[in-house]
Amino acid sequence: MTRKISKGIISWPEEDRPRERLLSRGPHALTDAELIAILVRVGFQGTNAVELGRSLLKQFGSLRAMAAAPLSAMLNFKGLKSAKVAQLAAAMEIARRVSLPDGKKCIQIKGTKQAGEYVKERLRSLPDEHFRVLYLNRQNRLLDDVLIAQGVVDSVKPPVRSIITHALRTNASSLIASHNHPSGAIEPSESDIILTRDLISATRPLGMKILDHIIVGEETTYSFADSGLLDELELESFSPYPAKKNLKRESA
Repeated sequence: MTRKISKGIISWPEEDRPRERLLSRGPHALTDAELIAILVRVGFQGTNAVELGRSLLKQFGSLRAMAAAPLSAMLNFKGLKSAKVAQLAAAMEIARRVSLPDGKKCIQIKGTKQAGEYVKERLRSLPDEHFRVLYLNRQNRLLDDVLIAQGVVDSVKPPVRSIITHALRTNASSLIASHNHPSGAIEPSESDIILTRDLISATRPLGMKILDHIIVGEETTYSFADSGLLDELELESFSPYPAKKNLKRESA
């Protein structure tokens, strides 16, 4: 139904208002823009909350991309002030935590296939490149999952120092690096290979291990561990420490 931009939701028929429709028909009956409208509650001059929701989706591309965006991107969006951004960010984080069985710290990464599925769920279909690191303990249980860097394609340069600093802070024994290729291609670039080599060199003296580097495309993933490339890079770096057990390799 087309409405004038200046017509506030309060003036709509009650059965058309997002909040009332959610209560009468359930949240599944609402569009993404209507769900956003319930969270932000009001729009701004000349734009109601549903239209603000549509504008956000147009800007970011999808709810998934909105959830992955930095807070600064939403704070700079017209019509969003800190209170609305906080409400949206809290809702996105709740949704992310609900998707983790009994909290992320209970997750045990048992193999490369499971690791690939985990990061794929968080990185696919994003409009720009995101680099995430999973920090694991000695039993390969997830200690933390951190967005390290994001930006336009080929511009993301994850800071190795920051990755290592967080590993020390969480007392991680091993790490899994991951990033997406918005183009959908999953072949590692030269910079991907160099970064993986640098991470191996930086973690070995600390007794940590890089278990995998996973590249996420639209529907498929590339595993440095499964391809054998991780082993090749490890051989290039001498270590006085005995190698820890690798992740179980699995075919896709």
